[in-house]
Amino acid sequence: MVTVYDVRPEKLVEATKEELKEIEEIEQPEWSLFVKTSSAKERPPEQDDWWYSRAASILRKIYVKGPIGVNRLRREYSDRKDRGHAPDHSRPAGGKIIRTILQQLEDAGFIEKENSEGRKITPEGMSFLDGIAERVKGE
Repeated sequence: MVTVYDVRPEKLVEATKEELKEIEEIEQPEWSLFVKTSSAKERPPEQDDWWYSRAASILRKIYVKGPIGVNRLRREYSDRKDRGHAPDHSRPAGGKIIRTILQQLEDAGFIEKENSEGRKITPEGMSFLDGIAERVKGE
């Protein structure tokens, strides 16, 4: 049986992104076209479907590292802030984007809250990702 651990993360996220576009609970909000993903960024993402890529990546991270909370996910997607002549500092990613994606994944039934430890993947989420991993491995 092929699992998420058996395929390259980039290929899995790309294939999962295409599958998430067809799920009605996961929908890119209107404000996502104008928002930056971190205070370290200067501009919003250039990809039109970056929301689905981030959702696929978050789903994979919860599968591999779960249970995981919003704060830890913010650090996972952190970036270096260019401060001119001063040394760069790490800045966490925006929490609104991560929280909204987590809520959408919960509505779709792929993740669930684990007491006060954060979110963990459900059996439906595991079979969803494992099915995509098996298809990617076969290509």
